[in-house]
Amino acid sequence: MAVRFPHPRTLCLAVVLAATALAPAAAQQVEPPGKQKKLPEAPAKLPKVDRNKNLDFLFGALKAAPDEASAKHVEARIWAIWLQTPSDTAALLMARAKTAVDAKKIEVAIKLLDSVIKLRPDYIEAWNRRATLYYMQNDYGRSLADIQQVLIREPRHFGALAGLGMIMQEVGDEKRALEAYRKALAVNPHLEKIPDQVKALTEKVEGRDI
Repeated sequence: MAVRFPHPRTLCLAVVLAATALAPAAAQQVEPPGKQKKLPEAPAKLPKVDRNKNLDFLFGALKAAPDEASAKHVEARIWAIWLQTPSDTAALLMARAKTAVDAKKIEVAIKLLDSVIKLRPDYIEAWNRRATLYYMQNDYGRSLADIQQVLIREPRHFGALAGLGMIMQEVGDEKRALEAYRKALAVNPHLEKIPDQVKALTEKVEGRDI
């Protein structure tokens, strides 16, 4: 069961850090805090993949990709596996949640994702999407709790890891944000904009090299 946190305005930073202690860190396209209100998501177009494709192999290929184009292709294959729904019922609920989000009915979408998680708690994309919606509502506590659930099930989830870094920046914990972004790059060295975040945070947290 996901840990409940106070509203961000009353959020005790120590509680946030305790909640994120189990979670590693990574990402897709990330803007500096305040410039976007959306956690990283899968690309719009995804290849068809075998559900049983070995993720370990794909993550190895992601690290070894010789250029950005190759990396993006492998990254899309990983997202495609993560997005595959475990049942027809889950697929229907996920589709309805997307429709609700498109209609800006966020609370309806969250309730639909609640149903998916209750039905299939092993389906990490339901946790990941609900984390995104909580983040959009500035409910960082619940977003962090859902990110934690994603990372417990898949520590290499670069979208969730990116979100962790973003939230840590927004609550003012730049050290944790830096740790998260560094872990993101360890998983996927080809992530966009994360190197710039790491450079800026390294200078602030650790100081410039003499």
